[in-house]
Amino acid sequence: MTVLPEVLLGLEEEIFITEPTLPSIASLWYLAKLLWSRPSYYYTHSASNFARGKDLRQGVMSGVEVSTAVHSSAADLVRDLAERRKELAGVSGGLMVATGHLFDIDAPTNTCGLHIHVGPVDEKDLERTYSTLARFLPLLSLLTASSPLRGGRRFGQSYRVARSYAIGPLRATDKKYRFQDMIISKRLGTIELRVFDPVWDLERIRVLAECIQGLVRAAAEPGCAFSWDEHTYAEERRVAATRGYAGSLRQRYAELRDVVDVPEQLFARTVSDELYECWRRYGTLVTYTALDRAYRHGVFDPGWAAAATCTPGALGLVRGLAGFACYYVPKLPYIIFKGLKEH
Repeated sequence: MTVLPEVLLGLEEEIFITEPTLPSIASLWYLAKLLWSRPSYYYTHSASNFARGKDLRQGVMSGVEVSTAVHSSAADLVRDLAERRKELAGVSGGLMVATGHLFDIDAPTNTCGLHIHVGPVDEKDLERTYSTLARFLPLLSLLTASSPLRGGRRFGQSYRVARSYAIGPLRATDKKYRFQDMIISKRLGTIELRVFDPVWDLERIRVLAECIQGLVRAAAEPGCAFSWDEHTYAEERRVAATRGYAGSLRQRYAELRDVVDVPEQLFARTVSDELYECWRRYGTLVTYTALDRAYRHGVFDPGWAAAATCTPGALGLVRGLAGFACYYVPKLPYIIFKGLKEH
């Protein structure tokens, strides 16, 4: 009986908390409540983000982040994430919106991502593992694509992948450069896959984790010859973010199927497609309300959301100031330490 090598995964998920359709500064208060519910865990497993530069004119607050422990099983990773979601939802008002970019703004610095850490990977396997993952990364990004709009207009599959300041095409000569789709983490020594949008559907995240584990195991096999180059990667990334499952991405899927059994429909029909259709029929608020229910309860139901009501949270600024004092200030030493390690 063949024993498969252990592949460790950890996950960081960023989402927006909107009141009603823009990120609320009260998100800091919700994070403060989460932190002090389990300070020993959430001091290092939660984070807050803010817009930058000219994007501040469209809103100051960005997403909030929770992260899992490290797991060798995709199923265990997803169960952990489900628990993190439950605990965040339990202390949060507003709408929990798992999307890479909000629909009604155009703000490349105000995005949310789903980051998956692999490893640490044995030094002798590092280059081969990186190359194997890089070959399939644009295709895999379609499993979680969830940002179909910008400024109230259709963009494609992922505005975040195409425009976010925090990611970009891979650099073959500098794998530790932070603002690209996949890096070798200076702080953790892992391979960090940063390209993915957040997505409400835990089943898609499970499939993604299994694909990553399968590719890492394939890379460890003698004779594994998956390769990549910057030009092809950049083009396939562009196609995935705009047109979706097209062009050479179909060939990548055929290659992936030789490694992992994954339904083609998950690439051909994305969450972005579903969100855009919902938005066209019902508008932004109903779509966000449906996403909130999907995040909290695992069911995306636009029809139910169309009949629901959502009122803006009261005392948002007061809660934001309280959250800054009770969350951001206590975490500042860790934020500085983490920043120094990563740059």
